[in-house]
Amino acid sequence: MKQISGGVTAAKGYKAGGVKAAIKSKKKNDLCLIVSECEAAAAGVYTLNRVKAAPIYVTMEHLEDGVAKAIIANSGNANAFAHNSHESVERMCELAAEHLGIIPEDVIVASTGVIGVPFDISKVEKVMPELVQSLSEDGSHEAAVAIMTTDTVSKEFAVEFNIGGKTVTMGGIAKGSGMIHPNMGTMLAFITTDCAITPELLHEALAETVKVTYNRVSVDGDTSTNDMCVIMANGMAENPLIEWKDDNYQVFLAALKEVNEHFAKAIARDGEGATKLVTCHVYNSRSDDSAERIAMEVIKSSLVKAAMFGSDANWGRVLCAMGYSKAPFRPEYVDIAFASAAGEIVVCKQGDGQNFDEDKAKAILSQNEVTIEINLNEGTHEATAWGCDLTYDYVRINGDYRS
Repeated sequence: MKQISGGVTAAKGYKAGGVKAAIKSKKKNDLCLIVSECEAAAAGVYTLNRVKAAPIYVTMEHLEDGVAKAIIANSGNANAFAHNSHESVERMCELAAEHLGIIPEDVIVASTGVIGVPFDISKVEKVMPELVQSLSEDGSHEAAVAIMTTDTVSKEFAVEFNIGGKTVTMGGIAKGSGMIHPNMGTMLAFITTDCAITPELLHEALAETVKVTYNRVSVDGDTSTNDMCVIMANGMAENPLIEWKDDNYQVFLAALKEVNEHFAKAIARDGEGATKLVTCHVYNSRSDDSAERIAMEVIKSSLVKAAMFGSDANWGRVLCAMGYSKAPFRPEYVDIAFASAAGEIVVCKQGDGQNFDEDKAKAILSQNEVTIEINLNEGTHEATAWGCDLTYDYVRINGDYRS
């Protein structure tokens, strides 16, 4: 597998574009379109929040047949729980379909932004010709910028791999910075591939990889109304159709996990106000489930996150978070270490605090990527979760989000 450039348009047969529709402001792109040259197998995974925005319901309905040709998405307004939300979302699909010469049911739709604000669909109508005109095989970045809200950087990624002697490409764009917590977070991810795979296996692969990537990220403990990860596979790589869980499926699964894990980490790294990416790796656990529970509880602990911000090796907060995870483990067996590019330091061994060099620990925790290593010494299973530190800026950003 090789990382390549191109993002959501890296694979054969895809174009993307983005324009300024002034949905929230006139400062940046806020409306994007991604189009496949031919009909594609398609699948989606959505927020588990009981309160779901209109784009979720419309996309779920449109993907019942497992195919799609386009994705339209906006930032600046969540299209959620305003009097015209559902009507606006349906109209967005109709507008895209009219200008692309396809049917509305082949359009995936997504929104991100403020909840409860009426959507001015006339703004989309006005720029739709310009949006279609912007479509390009080099349009990934323009589309990626259009879905950003409080993100500080756009998120694009692509890989190339081999299936059945054919070069297959997969890429995508994503957004996410705050209101991030399983299942999933305030995040959107649009993945495209030229792989030939059945809609049924495409959905299974997506669900399996989301479980161990986006669902292991926590920035602030809030799960949004609009979260969505969708994938389109148009088959233009001309590889043998993947219709069984054979070796080719495993190669595809590994590539999809690579892409989604990259975006999951990018979202955690770009957490609102964050200064560092924090990874928690739990290993030698009794089960995968126990390891995941512990890793997630540690990564979402406000006290652990605050300690990471202060570069404070307060490992007691880690052990405390492990204790209320409800996962079975023996505290007297636990080893805890902090690691980064500056080195590694063991702070707890077999449940006992160690005499460690505080200055070295601070230097390790002062890096912009830090790992909390937890060895349970009880089994062979492991799990990794990602988060970020909790800073003063998080409160500032969310205190004036609507202004």
